[in-house]
Amino acid sequence: MAIKVFNSLTRQKEEFIPITPNEVKMYVCGPTVYNFFHIGNARTFLVFDTIRRYFEYRGYKVTFIQNFTDIDDKMIKRANEEGTTVKEIAQRYIAEYYKDADALNIKRATVNPRATEFMDEIIKFVKDLVDKGYAYEVNGDVYFETKKFKEYGKLSHQNLEELEAGARIDVDERKKDPMDFALWKAQKEGEPAWESPFGLGRPGWHIECSTMASSLLGETIDIHGGGVDLTFPHHENEIAQSEARNGKTFARYWMHSAFLNVNNQKMSKSLNNFFTAREILQKYDSEVLRLFMLSAHYRNPINFSIELLEQSKAALDRLYNTIGNLEHIIEVSNEREPSEEEKEFLNKLLEYKNRYIEVMDDDFNTADGISVIFDMVRDINSSINENSAKKVAESSLNLIRELGEPLGILQKSVRGNIEDEIQRLIEERQAARKAKNYALADKIRDELKDRGIVLEDTPSGVRWKRI
Repeated sequence: MAIKVFNSLTRQKEEFIPITPNEVKMYVCGPTVYNFFHIGNARTFLVFDTIRRYFEYRGYKVTFIQNFTDIDDKMIKRANEEGTTVKEIAQRYIAEYYKDADALNIKRATVNPRATEFMDEIIKFVKDLVDKGYAYEVNGDVYFETKKFKEYGKLSHQNLEELEAGARIDVDERKKDPMDFALWKAQKEGEPAWESPFGLGRPGWHIECSTMASSLLGETIDIHGGGVDLTFPHHENEIAQSEARNGKTFARYWMHSAFLNVNNQKMSKSLNNFFTAREILQKYDSEVLRLFMLSAHYRNPINFSIELLEQSKAALDRLYNTIGNLEHIIEVSNEREPSEEEKEFLNKLLEYKNRYIEVMDDDFNTADGISVIFDMVRDINSSINENSAKKVAESSLNLIRELGEPLGILQKSVRGNIEDEIQRLIEERQAARKAKNYALADKIRDELKDRGIVLEDTPSGVRWKRI
């Protein structure tokens, strides 16, 4: 079965057919590096990390490019506020990005290009557009003339008049049309600048991504992705300038992840509901955040709350309890050949794997993929115990890990951790009984029972065993 991708350009699911067989050339818009990234950014990064991982799981070789915007108005403002340089701000927050992305188990990109490393290529790109009559210069600024590109608006599915009516546009009498956008900006006092045929200046934001994508992946790429907020104007402008310059399709598939809201409201500092990924990671394991983010389809908006995060934590604990039990069973079970009934169960595991692939092939439906894992784990819990053949337990554990890997979860060993936790809960129960707090003692006993652990009070102390 082929992978299907929802293409924002055509607004329908399409079979993914790569330019080069079994290879994926993928460009995803990365952060502007002037601060820590927030949980809304984290959703986009996690979504495309998972899409990349799943392509790799299905046997594709993926060249994954995610850029750093390291010259930008916000960065200049931040540098001026701190009395430092834009370059120093970029270095600092690129390092902080890697800390948080690594903590979230986001795979390193094949290349993380920086806009400032491609200045010669950007200047040539702008000059080509001027030479072809798609761009014009005004006092050292260079603008793209949107009316010259007849397909402008094809990604956002609106024509120029509709876009103009709905857009917030900086009034600039020097432009031929309000919708024209900057390719090159003349230097203002105190700003970093580069020599160009148009004078000292720096690139506009949109031209940076087009240049880095085409320089590293070629004039036509397989997939271009980012958050839905980048559809217009950023991605629309990338298409216009790239296709005007090359006369070729820029990206065959456009993919966009939906918004993340906090307590059903848009995240903003003024509402005091703004969280960086780092703040959340100080309180929750990265796998909790990944499971939470991937429990909704990437094209559906997701609502973030601490209550929902706690539910994801509890769900992840259930999965890891099963992993811990399987690790224990593998240690104590025997090497005998599986019985006929156990062979049937091994076949059933393959059915779960096929179901997982079927839903994930359908536009990376991680929500349904996770549901398949939970269904499989329930079946494992009721079908396998210490008397099972070792091969059955090993196959079950291997498949949990295999299906968890594209999601970036369920790879840890918990054998020792679970035993330590059981011992800690037993001690807490003993202390509660000593204090005659029988309600708490019973609650701990019931909690352990729910996790498949039964306590036996004996003259020589408390023993526990799995059921």
